[in-house]
Amino acid sequence: MKSAIKKRASGALLMGAAAIFYPMFSWAAIPIQHWTQPGGARVYLVESPAIAMVDVQLDFDAGSRRVAADQAGLADITASLLSKGVAARGGEPALDENALGEAWADLGAQFGASAGSDRFSFSLRSLTEPDLLGQAMRLAARQIAEPSFPEPVWQRDRQRMLAQLKEAYTRPAYRVARAFSEAVYGSHPYGHETSEASLARISVADMQAFHARYITPCHARVSIVGALTRAQADTLVSGLLARLPQGDCAAAPPLPAVAEVAPLERAQAITIPFDSAQAHVLMGQPGYKRNDPDFYALTLGNYVLGGGGFVSRLTEEVREKRGLSYSVSSYFSPGRHAGAFTVGLQTRPDQAAQATAVAREVVAKFVAEGPTQAELQAAKDNLIGGFPLLIDSNRKLLGNLSNIAWNDLPLDYLDTWTDRIAKVSVAEVKAAFARKLQPEKMVTVILGATSQ
Repeated sequence: MKSAIKKRASGALLMGAAAIFYPMFSWAAIPIQHWTQPGGARVYLVESPAIAMVDVQLDFDAGSRRVAADQAGLADITASLLSKGVAARGGEPALDENALGEAWADLGAQFGASAGSDRFSFSLRSLTEPDLLGQAMRLAARQIAEPSFPEPVWQRDRQRMLAQLKEAYTRPAYRVARAFSEAVYGSHPYGHETSEASLARISVADMQAFHARYITPCHARVSIVGALTRAQADTLVSGLLARLPQGDCAAAPPLPAVAEVAPLERAQAITIPFDSAQAHVLMGQPGYKRNDPDFYALTLGNYVLGGGGFVSRLTEEVREKRGLSYSVSSYFSPGRHAGAFTVGLQTRPDQAAQATAVAREVVAKFVAEGPTQAELQAAKDNLIGGFPLLIDSNRKLLGNLSNIAWNDLPLDYLDTWTDRIAKVSVAEVKAAFARKLQPEKMVTVILGATSQ
């Protein structure tokens, strides 16, 4: 019986991974339903009845920004250990990591936990057949609320992480990214990096305390895309959160505020000696928050500057005209706080200084002058034309829905996205970049350069 369930469920889930949300884009809007449960969880639902499956993402304000520098890595480690076992509760036996894996395989469902800079997330994918979904809900609820955090597993995994960290120090891309992050963010939690010392300070008790402090219904934002009605979705969310401690959200103390990323006061150049066939260069500064009203102008402008691949200015000036790098790009990483603006390239060690100087000039000129009308129109055509590919499967739509939920974006965000992009002017792009970027104060990290 179990093998039949597994075969049926696995086949459906594989089909669903590439499933089209709606076969034709003839509809006028993506209807997002939103409500807040009595327990405090904020729920966002898009009904997608084409396939009998559901994708769920539960987000909590428990990312690495909630962790002190001396325990950097705690959020990620807590997420990792959540898959290593659940405790015995209410007459149900404990499950170790092998038993958990077998249980999910028997259901043909998928469940996982992860942590980023801002949020701690659980994801569930299951068929919506009532018996299967009910079993998946109950197993996920145990894993969300009752992880066992087995001490022997943590001791084993800590040694593995230490070995991985030592190996990472030998990779130039890791070294330059780490130095760049620390320089851009300074003392802000976005710049905290896991180290041998921080791993040594993390205990099972720390994971338990972190989980108890932040994984609560009051702080949950739940995004759902699938073949469920609002009533069914509400029941599912209640079941997923049922084993967590319940309480009065109004009476609960608010989470402590996290300071904003401090702007850079001056330019900084960091050179890291490294024996490498290629020099790695990262240049940038703190950028903007995800809910910033300049988002559309900055998205379009960055496409012109360095996000558009071979049609970007950085590629034209650094690669095509001068042959200083095979690839060069720029991007923003907005979050709850000002994520970094980054220009990245690789070049021959003896060309690092020249390539960096050209990239810096391109950025400074773009901030001063903005794009041309032709460049802006080409960027609009590309982004608007590619928009359907951002929402053409349940999983992609779920990512967009959780973005709306997490960043408090309007419910019609997806419906108005192309119109908002189409209306951005050259002047608005120029003004937005002038507000956000200061080329004369950027951090530049060069790893593996040689003197010329």
